[in-house]
Amino acid sequence: MKVANASKTNQNALLRKNERFGFLKRDWQLYLLVAIPLAFVIVFKYFPMAGLVIAFKDYKIARGFWGSEWVGFQIFQDIFAKPDFTKAIRNTLLLNILDLIFSFTMPIILALMLNEVKSVKFKRVNQTLLYLPHFLSWVIIGAIAYQLLSEGGGVVNNLIELMGGTRIPFLQEDTNWLISYLAIGVWQSMGWGTIIYLAAISGINPEMYEAATVDGAGRWRKVWNITIPSIRATIVTLLIMSLGKVMEGSFERIWSLQNKATTEFTTTIPVLVYRWGIESGNFSRATAVGLFQSVIGIILVITADRIAKKLGEDGIL
Repeated sequence: MKVANASKTNQNALLRKNERFGFLKRDWQLYLLVAIPLAFVIVFKYFPMAGLVIAFKDYKIARGFWGSEWVGFQIFQDIFAKPDFTKAIRNTLLLNILDLIFSFTMPIILALMLNEVKSVKFKRVNQTLLYLPHFLSWVIIGAIAYQLLSEGGGVVNNLIELMGGTRIPFLQEDTNWLISYLAIGVWQSMGWGTIIYLAAISGINPEMYEAATVDGAGRWRKVWNITIPSIRATIVTLLIMSLGKVMEGSFERIWSLQNKATTEFTTTIPVLVYRWGIESGNFSRATAVGLFQSVIGIILVITADRIAKKLGEDGIL
């Protein structure tokens, strides 16, 4: 009797084990596909985090990570006292907040406008033309910008002068450079962002619009009362993710559009990391700046997520 019970217990344990890991045998192809990007993230995102230790050391290449002298928070105290760091913080916040206002809202407006277009062919052609800039590198975009907007021989200024106007230093004067920087960023990103919102809009139940039509609602009333509330969760999610990048910015974008005539807004945190780390070889200082930037980004994401949840949204965490 005891032998039979023991055998039955072993069989039950084996069945539970098979049920527990049966999904691996059943869907091993899918898990293999997931394993490839997961391995990429672990190798290239998590393993390099060990290098953050040099932010707390007087790092010397000859001594290595563990042989360099431990200095604690001295590196952070040094960079906080640097005028360039204060300027970089100011410029990073200014550029990214302005970019958030314009580059974040334009895809929403564009998606709402395209959704109202009845011609499917016209809509597809416009979508293709609008999101193509997303696939261009900032080096190419910077070269195109200088060919078009250069004060000396730019196509736009040539046309302005041909029509009797005065040449405008779009990229050779600080305020004009800032406006051009924002406009080029909107042009580059709005098409790709529009795809996300159009996908969210396509998931709205058509019966809601039909009911609104029966009630006498016009086109803009439908947009305001149905479309925007229906994509609010998508807007909030992308906004939270964008807030996490307020302290980052794009190094390639700044570097491709900067020049010696405009230096007021081009010193940002990513540029400072490059100058201190690559050009000057001060890897401890550059790592400390990058770590500071990442910590602030995490705090902003968590704060925005909690605010969104208190307002009744799902959030992302």
